[in-house]
Amino acid sequence: MTETSARDRIVRAAAALLAEGGREAVSTRAVSRAAGVQAPAIYRQFGDMRGLLDAAASYGFAAYLHAQAAREPADDPVDDLRRGWDMHVGFGVANPAFHTLMYGDPRPGVRPTAARVAADIFRQLVVRVAEAGRLRVDVERAAEMTHAASCGVTLTLIQGGDPALSEATREAVVAAVCADSPAARALRPTDRPVRHAVALRAALAQVTGDLTDAERALLAEWLDRIAGARRHPTSP
Repeated sequence: MTETSARDRIVRAAAALLAEGGREAVSTRAVSRAAGVQAPAIYRQFGDMRGLLDAAASYGFAAYLHAQAAREPADDPVDDLRRGWDMHVGFGVANPAFHTLMYGDPRPGVRPTAARVAADIFRQLVVRVAEAGRLRVDVERAAEMTHAASCGVTLTLIQGGDPALSEATREAVVAAVCADSPAARALRPTDRPVRHAVALRAALAQVTGDLTDAERALLAEWLDRIAGARRHPTSP
């Protein structure tokens, strides 16, 4: 048995045990028996049980990633962000053991691989909104808000919360970070300069030959200041 095939068998066995019995079911003995390997092989491949659980969560998350990659982007980037939210929450509710492993046991400064991938997906969706000139805060802040809120909602639903909470929270977040919806216009009607600054900042990497590195860095600093002004308002 090659190292690669042993690793795959261990991950698949751990993911199956996790799905069937939760985190408590993923023991060294159970994984060894299900994968047909000796216990030292597990620690050689993953270092410790935490490393194995991280790999198992990423493996289980692959179904969500496949669905995310296969779908065509919506014409409206804000609707695309909504769809990304719904898919993320739907995965977590359908697979509570994986979601709670990704988000239910936080450690300072450490984020499981699957959680980092999920955060990056939200960031990509937010970048599309920014490029359309419809983001009212900077990309990083909007992505963090969306990811954090969707994770919290999912954990609440796993515990038996009202299913309507997801849509209500999603729309509140969309209104807070995106423009051109009635709720958003009522919330903050004078954020057009910020939206344009955020849009230009998101597209700045595409400006290759027209600016020097120093000019690009200076422009990025100015745009970040404009985008941050909405977050940290000052008196005129």
